Amino acid sequence: LGIAKAAGTTLAVIPEEFEDGVPVQRVCDTIEGSIIKRLSHGRDYGVVMIAEGMAEKLSKSDLETLGNIQRDEHGHLKLADIGFAEFLKRQVEQSLKSRGITIPITDKNIGYELRCAPPVPYDMEYTRDLGYAAIKFLLEGGSGATVASWGGKAVSIPFSDIIDSGTGRPRPHGVDIHSNSYEVALRYMIRLRKDDFK
Repeated sequence: LGIAKAAGTTLAVIPEEFEDGVPVQRVCDTIEGSIIKRLSHGRDYGVVMIAEGMAEKLSKSDLETLGNIQRDEHGHLKLADIGFAEFLKRQVEQSLKSRGITIPITDKNIGYELRCAPPVPYDMEYTRDLGYAAIKFLLEGGSGATVASWGGKAVSIPFSDIIDSGTGRPRPHGVDIHSNSYEVALRYMIRLRKDDFK
């Protein structure tokens, strides 16, 4: 969501907006609605960012239509292997075509390109602050925790607070869809809403 906000994308689709077992058609409808609304504004271009975790939210039957589902060592779906973006692209193109709308849609899975971008000054300041806080925490006898920045202050968070005891892996940190940050993102998106039909 943060990347979508920073890049000024047309739409961000994140799993926190949907219940578990969501039909893939609802995800496609969200994307298609955004495209139609943007076209109604005279703009035949845009960028939709879809979070990796969306595939995890899909109904089991819809997931099975994507083919042989493999999971990585952390239990997450290997999205690049199932062609999730390509699948969504085809579904949306077909639906738009049935409405008489033919526009080119290109899918691009970004990963390493994004993660390998050079750091900006904020990144360098943030990591330097975290490094300093981590060393200070250790020198003061701390252990079994990670250091984070919260409200402008360094805080230590015990591993027991973030590790799922059943899996031994960190619990996913989701987007709070009731936060100010999400509200800002939502207002900048071009998204078909109920009041658009008035």
